[in-house]
Amino acid sequence: MLIDLQLHSNYSDGYLTPTELVKFIAEKGIKVASLTDHNTVGGVDEFRRACKEYKIKPITGLELYAKLGNQRLNVLWFNFDEKSPDLHKMLRNSQIRRKNQVRNFLKKMVKNGFKIEINKTLDKHTHYIPLNKIVDEVCTVPANQKKIKKELKLKNPRESEIIGEYFYGKKNILRESYTDIKKILFIRKKIGGQIIFNHPAKHNQLRRDLMIKLKKLGVDGIEVLSPHHSFGSVMYAQAMARELDFISAGGSDFHRHERENYLIQNSLEYFKIDSKNLKGVNKIIG
Repeated sequence: MLIDLQLHSNYSDGYLTPTELVKFIAEKGIKVASLTDHNTVGGVDEFRRACKEYKIKPITGLELYAKLGNQRLNVLWFNFDEKSPDLHKMLRNSQIRRKNQVRNFLKKMVKNGFKIEINKTLDKHTHYIPLNKIVDEVCTVPANQKKIKKELKLKNPRESEIIGEYFYGKKNILRESYTDIKKILFIRKKIGGQIIFNHPAKHNQLRRDLMIKLKKLGVDGIEVLSPHHSFGSVMYAQAMARELDFISAGGSDFHRHERENYLIQNSLEYFKIDSKNLKGVNKIIG
């Protein structure tokens, strides 16, 4: 059975509405799916309704930016009570911190010569403020486009190149809004669900010592199948999942279709997740 346990909509850094997203994955033959927007559950109800229409089993989901000491990581959370006041307080605090961080960062960009209407830009996002859409907004201004092309010495700079230079560069780094993993696990005790260490190889975090620490804290599993993982990473993650008795999860990390006329438009063009290849995934998908 084809499943997808990591999808993003326009409620965070994706570009499709939850309904459009469900229609797309239905065309790909997905039978079980989870909307895992960053630091928000705003799209869950719409996603669930659309899944019912397209006969897909919805799994309540969320992706969080977490930290363990100085270690920053991503986790997926499934099958929790999305109405929980404790959950919403945690998410709201994260969203407020994020908004303040982005505001301060954009002020620095303005001082460096960019043309940005800061309040107008921020007010477009009532949940999580995604970096990719901030970049989109900055690049809609012709003067900003001209400045970026000149400074990067590129005729058509890609989003990743812009982010690398202006947002994740040596001088300026826009941090995400991180929540202590221990706090996340504490709330999980109240509202249930499974916590999964997300695409660890993407940030070179596929390390035994880190996974052992997460296991001891109460993390339930690891994302094994991800388009961010090489074959070697998949094999290693699979082995660690068996050794530590972790649930194995998998997701496409879908955000959008490519804007250009490329033959491969998204990870689901070449990447499939079959539940039979994921040890213990039935604890999530039922």
